[in-house]
Amino acid sequence: MPHPLDAAAVREWSAQALDALGHARETIDAINVYPVADADTGTNLYLTVESAARAVEAACAGEPTPAQAVRAMAHGALIGARGNSGTILAQLLRGMAEGIGEAEANGTGTDGAAGADGDGRDDGEPLRRALVRAAAA
Repeated sequence: MPHPLDAAAVREWSAQALDALGHARETIDAINVYPVADADTGTNLYLTVESAARAVEAACAGEPTPAQAVRAMAHGALIGARGNSGTILAQLLRGMAEGIGEAEANGTGTDGAAGADGDGRDDGEPLRRALVRAAAA
């Protein structure tokens, strides 16, 4: 059964991303070659996601919509962006936030369970569109 893309899912996603980068940052630092081999891409991504995760935590103190949670994540990433990799990640998250915000505004929502009753709707479509928007950003 599909899971809804709600604020709790965004919160969990940001926490898991931070944990994964915490474990991988030295490895990423060691293979870093873009745009210059300065050996800090993993650290920069970790610090950027750390800022993003803190912003999501603060936003989740209330009852944010999924778009508001992703906007908080994008804003936190932008404020805490380190290096080129952090700036690029912040742009990707901004694109996702715009895409999810559009889905909410259009009433297509992000409820992964909505199509489970046979309404014919592609439940992954709002997320797919948000990722396309992120890539374009």
